[in-house]
Amino acid sequence: MIDTNQYGPWAVIAGGSEGVGAAFADQLSSAGINLVLIARSPGPLEDTAAKARGNGVEVRTLSLDLRAPDALERIREITDDLVVGLLIYNAGANSYGHEFVTGDLAGFQGVIDLNITSQLKLCHHFGAAMKDRGRGGIMLLGSLAGYMGAENQSIYSAVKAFGRVFAEGLWVELEPHGVHVVELVLGVTRTPAMQRAGLNFDAPGMKVAEPEDVAREGLQHLADGPVWVAGGNYTAAQKRSGFPRDELVRGATEGMRRLLGRR
Repeated sequence: MIDTNQYGPWAVIAGGSEGVGAAFADQLSSAGINLVLIARSPGPLEDTAAKARGNGVEVRTLSLDLRAPDALERIREITDDLVVGLLIYNAGANSYGHEFVTGDLAGFQGVIDLNITSQLKLCHHFGAAMKDRGRGGIMLLGSLAGYMGAENQSIYSAVKAFGRVFAEGLWVELEPHGVHVVELVLGVTRTPAMQRAGLNFDAPGMKVAEPEDVAREGLQHLADGPVWVAGGNYTAAQKRSGFPRDELVRGATEGMRRLLGRR
């Protein structure tokens, strides 16, 4: 059971409409924590909000593209009167995957804005208030992709690597002030976003986690930062952190090509 005194009475979930974000919303609302849910798609957002309200909590929603320059200002309009004890930044999809040198720089910038710029703004704003209060929690959703460069997602892998190192620094700064910080590292998870990306969950050798299980594991380990690798992927994260890098990157690339039927 989540500690509502440490992480309540309100939680903000950026990317809280479907998949792991919706699972967080269901589990937190079941524990009695009120929610602010932020996502681009209003339909799934309101569906998730309705389910959370059915658990007996108050829910505010904001349909918003977190890459918008005024995103933080719009979030503050609906949160400045609240005591936010938990921030979950779950909005980190690869919105543009492409070979770098032939790709669109604006598309790559969107990946950076979503995964770095907006994440930093929300952590800066809510983290400062948590430090002043002497309690709270920040969870950043990471990915095994951040442990190794990969073709057609060099920027995505890089921003996920940034997120992990940032979480470690934020953790060491805020932990002495009673604020827990953890990056929850995900492997392949059966989410609508991954389904839309065309991932074959039934491919041989694919290790697939369920959103509900990942969310539950993350909430159980909020105090176990700076990094928690979910879904039984700890060994994979260790391997991806090793050397020599050329052999690891080439091997992973060939394996992914075979898995996706590209070669």
